Amino acid sequence: MRGAVIHAPGDVRFETLDDPKILEPTDAVIRTAVTCVCGTDLWPWRGLDPTDEAHPMGHEYVGFVEEVGGEVTSVEPGQFVVGSFATSDNTCANCRNGWQSNCENREFMSTCQAERVRIPQAEGTLVATDEVPGEEFWPGLLAVSDVMGTGWYAADAAEVRPGSTAVVVGDGAVGLCAVIAAKEMGAERIIAMSRHESRQKLAREFGATDIVTERGEDGVARIKEMTGGIGADSVLECVGTGQSMQQALHSARPGGNVGFVGLPHEVAIDGEELFFTHVGLRGGPAPVRRYLPDLIDRVLSGRIDPGKVFDLTLPLEQVAEGYRAMDERRAIKTLLKP
Repeated sequence: MRGAVIHAPGDVRFETLDDPKILEPTDAVIRTAVTCVCGTDLWPWRGLDPTDEAHPMGHEYVGFVEEVGGEVTSVEPGQFVVGSFATSDNTCANCRNGWQSNCENREFMSTCQAERVRIPQAEGTLVATDEVPGEEFWPGLLAVSDVMGTGWYAADAAEVRPGSTAVVVGDGAVGLCAVIAAKEMGAERIIAMSRHESRQKLAREFGATDIVTERGEDGVARIKEMTGGIGADSVLECVGTGQSMQQALHSARPGGNVGFVGLPHEVAIDGEELFFTHVGLRGGPAPVRRYLPDLIDRVLSGRIDPGKVFDLTLPLEQVAEGYRAMDERRAIKTLLKP
């Protein structure tokens, strides 16, 4: 088969790879319907995460089951499936508590920008749709496998409630999906922090009521001004930098909550400062598997359309251009078709 391999910063190639095989009785192999480039893929592309040796890329996927191991009974060949970027057996204590992204047998997917993918722990990781959905739904279902599920977790972790005020820090695909989540959870006011007109437009389409263009402490001051000097009930941090985390923490009201889902890079939190703010802080890899059945239903019913975050579609063989377009902010998120 063919797939994406990163060799060094700025060097992603489309190469011939070994076909995936069933290695464990809990595995499945799927044929990729569509895959994509994620914002977190840009960390090694930009050299901010090390690439010590060439390796495949990609962790978002939907596709058709081709083969299953002997212990897999929940899905079968021919079915269309959606999975999570973090595998889970869905039976261990952490999974039963709803934290499948901390499964005792977790693996992080890393080979999905390819024509076929091996899925470990397929029984607990994959969710099959009742029938093969129309191709118009594939982008939305692909978003569910990571960015929509992660945006939903940001809102869940920040305890967005009906009638509340929510602030979304970050206007990438996760941040935009977090706007959808905040609206679905009933936030009355959703403030999206964005400097890019195309992303502002999509944020409003997804449910943002206000846009703030300022960043850092200027952004915090603007949020305080808009909330009577107090701050927001919920802040959804969807970037992962030191500045974005400080912006999120300082934008929350006393007793408010921050849900952080941006993979942290150079983030440091002052314990004493946090102690005196009474702000709640929760984050981590999103337990996407917990949300999959609900989010799949919302997409297939037309209630939400997170697939709109894909504003560039390319054949899989042009994956490197997909990285470049996102790195240069010519695209929010690149959809790749095998």
